[in-house]
Amino acid sequence: MGAWRGLILVVAVLALAPLGLPPYMMTLLTEALILGLFAMSLDLMVGYTRLVSFGHAAAYGFGAYCSGWLLINTDLSLPSAVFVAAIASGVLAIGVAWVCTRSTGVSFSMLTLAFAQLLYAITFRWTSVTGGSDGLAGIPRRPGPFGLTALTSKTGFYFFVLGLLVAAFLLCRQLVNSPFGAVLRGIRENEAKTLALGYNTRAYKIAVVALSYALGGLAGALYAPFAGFANSELLFWLLSGQVLIMVIVGGAGTLIGPILGAAFFMFAQHQLSSYTESWAIYFGMLFIFFVLFVPRGIWGSVAARLRRPAADGR
Repeated sequence: MGAWRGLILVVAVLALAPLGLPPYMMTLLTEALILGLFAMSLDLMVGYTRLVSFGHAAAYGFGAYCSGWLLINTDLSLPSAVFVAAIASGVLAIGVAWVCTRSTGVSFSMLTLAFAQLLYAITFRWTSVTGGSDGLAGIPRRPGPFGLTALTSKTGFYFFVLGLLVAAFLLCRQLVNSPFGAVLRGIRENEAKTLALGYNTRAYKIAVVALSYALGGLAGALYAPFAGFANSELLFWLLSGQVLIMVIVGGAGTLIGPILGAAFFMFAQHQLSSYTESWAIYFGMLFIFFVLFVPRGIWGSVAARLRRPAADGR
């Protein structure tokens, strides 16, 4: 019950944010929520199945391009374009996972990177669809179904993003607490034993990669109309590294931790970049600090401290 009360409180605070925050901060908060969804999608692979992906930007960039193209070239409403892009990302992931899961460990990670770089290269060559190096610009926020125009405003779009993030979190939480999630944790801890128990571990890995890519594609599909453009940088390996950092800093295997890690990463980047152009050096030092002294991440450490008094009380 305590966890549910905490979740309701956080959602209530976020829902009231438009009443007290200036437009600039609301823009940052919306972007943080989108990145939080992106980081949480990767946590399903990294934190619960120990499938470390170096190419998760493929899901984000593909979702952004798909959503952007649909909004520019069709009459689909914003929610329809976003959901179609998410589903397309999940379908794409089935083929990617079928190949990548034939390997394990570093080989798996490098194959995910290879697929992401392949999509990155395609964006430059397929100019009639992707716009080449210029990308897709002028992506509109179309009204929702039944002529609803709320999504065209910054506040309306913010609530749309918040609602999808909460829904995705509840879905993932239910998933990891289900028998399916128990098998994922079994793969993480001892895949050979899980296989010996009769589970088709490769099928489970393909399924979790597909779900992870679908949620990552959903985040990218939201970013395209949020920013108004989609370019090849959304598929670059640097973004894959950044989202992996968000998961580690926030706390892998916690779902909520990567959301906090994404918010921390984005706000730290904005603050540091306002003081120095060498902000990446200082953020790298912060990352080293977390790896050495806060290995459980932000949420993992907080959760451990909250459990300790209860254990002492017993």
